[in-house]
Amino acid sequence: MSARILIAEDHPASLELMSYLLRAHGYDILPAENGEIALALAHSERPDLILCDLQMPAKTGFEVAEAVKSDPRTKDIPLIAVTAFSMLGDREKVLAAGFDDYFSKPIDATCFVRDLEQHLPPSLLATRLPRATRNGT
Repeated sequence: MSARILIAEDHPASLELMSYLLRAHGYDILPAENGEIALALAHSERPDLILCDLQMPAKTGFEVAEAVKSDPRTKDIPLIAVTAFSMLGDREKVLAAGFDDYFSKPIDATCFVRDLEQHLPPSLLATRLPRATRNGT
């Protein structure tokens, strides 16, 4: 069984890219286009991990983090900020707000899934098919 990952992202292209990468690796996706929907899904679906933009309508990523981490039902769900905020001190501010990690945008498609998987237990890692070698064996 692979993880169910909630993606809270209001920018359609960013949501599409993250969803595509995660689905291609075998993960189930719960999309949310704003913080309010993300919180409702976090409570009703209990995802295994939450990716969360910081600037969203309805509730910001900081408001989502506060609500998720203060609720006993969701406080243990890994919460990762995915944001364009990349000024000096932003990472520390994000981690101090309750996020477990910080990924800056634009995401690096070559390591995004691998970096995210560090926050999942081995039992929830997606099963991948072995890659074919150059000679097809």
